[in-house]
Amino acid sequence: MREYNTEILSVGTELLLGHITNTDARDISELLSKIGVNVRWHTVVGDNPERLAACVEIAKGRADIIITTGGLGPTCDDLTKQILAKSFGLPLTENAAEREGLYEYIRTGKDFTPNNFSQALLPEGCTVFHNRWGTAPGCAFEAAGKLVLMLPGPPNECVPMFREYAIPYLKKLSEEQIVSHSVRIFGIGESAVDQIFAEEMNAMRNPSMAPYAKECDCLLQVTAKAKSEEEAEAMMAPVIEHVKARLGDVVYGMDVESIEEAVLPLLKERGLTFAAAESCTGGDVARRITEIPGASAVFAGGCVTYTNEVKARLLGIDRALIEEQGAVSEPVARLMAERVRAVTGADIGLGVTGLAGPDGDGVHEVGTVFVSMAVEGETFVRQLHLGAFRTRSFIRRMAGNHLYDMMRRWLTGLAV
Repeated sequence: MREYNTEILSVGTELLLGHITNTDARDISELLSKIGVNVRWHTVVGDNPERLAACVEIAKGRADIIITTGGLGPTCDDLTKQILAKSFGLPLTENAAEREGLYEYIRTGKDFTPNNFSQALLPEGCTVFHNRWGTAPGCAFEAAGKLVLMLPGPPNECVPMFREYAIPYLKKLSEEQIVSHSVRIFGIGESAVDQIFAEEMNAMRNPSMAPYAKECDCLLQVTAKAKSEEEAEAMMAPVIEHVKARLGDVVYGMDVESIEEAVLPLLKERGLTFAAAESCTGGDVARRITEIPGASAVFAGGCVTYTNEVKARLLGIDRALIEEQGAVSEPVARLMAERVRAVTGADIGLGVTGLAGPDGDGVHEVGTVFVSMAVEGETFVRQLHLGAFRTRSFIRRMAGNHLYDMMRRWLTGLAV
């Protein structure tokens, strides 16, 4: 695929007002990077026809591919199709299949109104992206030397449609296959990964490597371009093995979205279950695993023991010990893991207690967290200092990452 410069044009006044975070642009950019398409610009514009038309003209002047999100619905402020069609001199025509699909989708709704059928109006000659996740179809067309793709705004529609329709459509731009794999890393940051591989990355062309920071961990993406997928895979294989060997046990998985996603199959393979007693994470450890299909096979359950009284009542931890040692302490964390394991009958018990901020406890600074893991005959505890300047959400997620990392290491025979 030749070098295509891409602009993502996100449409919606709610994005400018901060009512909704523009995750579409982020997610599309990440997906495009995996097929070697360069995103050069992100633009956000409100539901105003003049400003939207001006942004489209700017995009036409500098981008080869224009991807829009939002503004495809049935209301009077959904103007993306009209403005794009006018800019490229294409009439809007009703797509019979989409109209019929809209009728089937909407007719049982209590608030059905005829303006919903406007969503079936599409630029003449376009490739239709049928929306199985909502009502507004997307589309793609080529005109004036540009490639234009339009997608609905809701992320639960936009992202799956982009995966199912847009990526295969864009891959047809080249006879070559672009294949990418993500080496997921926890324990060192993006800058450290860059430092290790900087010289190699600067010298590489095909395959290529690039590090990316994620929330509380990072990844190294390896990409290759070849005449076939098999050839691209063969090109990447030695590079990936080299990366894994160089990084060692901080690599927790390949092509997974999170560390818990990597841990789940390890637990399944061993036929083991775990349970969690949480304090400062407020149930986030349980939430994360239960968002993954198949979690019921490995997650026995858990409890949020946020106060000292509940730690004593539900887990049977001696009140005097809590008062003497403090809730944020190694002995309490140890007992939380051991007791939740005993109460639930799980093979592995996890515990987490700490200070997510903004206030400390007079003894420890904010960001001090104890995470623990109990297995048959042994309990492990890590004391973490995650930074007094960090946000509550960061501290909570990082604590969870450490718990899942402890399980990963134990399950694979690494030092916990």
